[in-house]
Amino acid sequence: MDTSEPTGCAAGDPGAGAAGQAGPGTRPVPEPGPQSPDAQAVPAAAGPAAAGTHAAGPAATGPAAAGGRWSVASRPVVRHLALLVAYLAAGIAVTWPRATYLISGKLPSTRDTEQYVWGFWWMAHQTVHLGNPFFTRYMAAPVGVQLGFHTLMPLPGLLMTPVTLAFGPSASLTLLAIVTPGLLCYAMYRAARLWLDSEIAAIAAGAFFGLATMIAFQDWYHTNIAIGTLALPVTLEVAIRLRRRPRVKYGVILGLVLGASFLVNQESTVMAAILAAGALVPWAVRGPLATRLPPLVLAGLVAVVVASPQLIAMAQQAAAGGSSADPAQLISTYGVFGASLNGLFAPSPGVATFGLHGLAAVYSYRQPHEGVPTYGLVLSVLAAGGLAAAWRRRSAWMLALLWLGSAALALGPTLVIGTRVYVPLAENWQGLRVSLLMPYTWLVRIPGLSALREADRLAILGLVGAALLAGSAVDWLRRHARPAIIAVAVLGALEAGWSGSQFIGTMPTTMPALDRPIAADHSGSVVLDVPFGLRGGIGLYGSPISRQALVLATADGHPRSVSYTSWVPEPTKAGIARHPFYRWLVAVQHGHAVPAAALAATRRDARGMNIGWALAWPGTTGQVVGYLTENGFVFDYRADQVSVYRPGWK
Repeated sequence: MDTSEPTGCAAGDPGAGAAGQAGPGTRPVPEPGPQSPDAQAVPAAAGPAAAGTHAAGPAATGPAAAGGRWSVASRPVVRHLALLVAYLAAGIAVTWPRATYLISGKLPSTRDTEQYVWGFWWMAHQTVHLGNPFFTRYMAAPVGVQLGFHTLMPLPGLLMTPVTLAFGPSASLTLLAIVTPGLLCYAMYRAARLWLDSEIAAIAAGAFFGLATMIAFQDWYHTNIAIGTLALPVTLEVAIRLRRRPRVKYGVILGLVLGASFLVNQESTVMAAILAAGALVPWAVRGPLATRLPPLVLAGLVAVVVASPQLIAMAQQAAAGGSSADPAQLISTYGVFGASLNGLFAPSPGVATFGLHGLAAVYSYRQPHEGVPTYGLVLSVLAAGGLAAAWRRRSAWMLALLWLGSAALALGPTLVIGTRVYVPLAENWQGLRVSLLMPYTWLVRIPGLSALREADRLAILGLVGAALLAGSAVDWLRRHARPAIIAVAVLGALEAGWSGSQFIGTMPTTMPALDRPIAADHSGSVVLDVPFGLRGGIGLYGSPISRQALVLATADGHPRSVSYTSWVPEPTKAGIARHPFYRWLVAVQHGHAVPAAALAATRRDARGMNIGWALAWPGTTGQVVGYLTENGFVFDYRADQVSVYRPGWK
């Protein structure tokens, strides 16, 4: 993805000294626009050298040069901090009322929230005890579950350990969620500043990226995806710097970024790797390999070393059979999560917040709880305009390819327009009708990429190209119609953010009345939650579990019989099914009766597993409660609409 054209020098020229150093916060000398032939004749003045020339000029000879307030405000560090604070404030605004949850003790009542909270608690627990974080017996107890393919987020969990220990895992999750959009804005600004002529255009590109609807939605529902998206603009920035100055240090930094990304969200790493390959492979093959290949090889080696804890855990889980899945079951999910063509470029549903319900209704949902893959109308129009403004730059066309190519992948294996599904050049693949014309159909057939089940998430990769092109449009407006930038800002604000949080409800971070007696029990006994099940993406077993069960586990510290992971490993499922008590509990949950001859085995098994508590959450049937009492559990107390049972044999 050739986006490395520095203003004032040939694209990808490694010898462009000052331009190779051009970084965020530098203020380029006024010059012709990127489409002007004269732009190539301008010296490499977009870097610190040019900024230094201005600082030494007459404007810097007044009192401000002596350390006045204007001198301080003009320093790059101060300006960057001010911009970061502004971005963070905007991010808090578009994720509101998430910030209030830090005080009110709330969490979004979504399916994945409990796994994130539990993950932060588990990482802090294992960090303090110097234990392996990629296997636990605190879920699916007493069998345990491997976490190599789970969205554990080991790196954020490790970094947030002080916060988790001081304020709890829910605070760590909420704090990360409210700062992530602002960090994404700033990261994209840094990358955009290397490609766009003006500061205001780069600021706009950052805002369009970090405050986009699809990002805000993922920040609420799938925090690992939102945090992992940081790797995209950072990878692009490092790749541009490496192209301009092929030095070893940039190879090391690129490897650190990709390796760290792998310890956050593997899907994001795949997208970051695609981005890096698009930016660097064409550049590498066009020049002397002796100088360009070593940084790339070093980047790969560093990435593998940094990601090695997760890679080793994944290899161990795969060797144990914990990564296998029924191919037909996996393929059947491919057609579920594709975006609709009209939805990708429709107005954001967030405009309904401002009373524009008619515009909001244009967007159509395929999976309302999975994502809102839309670039929005304003960003789409600006991106197209930015391409028109910079059409003479090859990099602009590459960004358009990134944007529209990612959009095509996000459609999935079929073409959905409105409510109609089209399957051109249809093929039957393990019972699923797919189109051989759709790029996604071929992407998931590449070895190692079959787990990319949610096609709509690939739209995030295209957001990089769209945001940069939109910045190009703002740059054009700056030169030709400056007042129009105000209108763009207002319209962009209408489509910024939106999570649908008003529809998902909240749940408490703690339930003292329910959990106090369990927390006071330091025996380490297993807590059985019913309905019981091992849940997640693929390989489900049992029934859907309470969304608060694992959140409660972080407060009382007891192992749980249930689990919620991205992937239910087959050894875990088989190990749980070998326990007669669990096996018949699942049968009872599905309406089957337990033969009298089986009760003796289930009672012995329940006693042998050290189950100390049984929580009957709302939705538990009378038949399940009867199964508990038949196995020796007796009612103890009721709190927060949950009935608590204790083993009568203790």
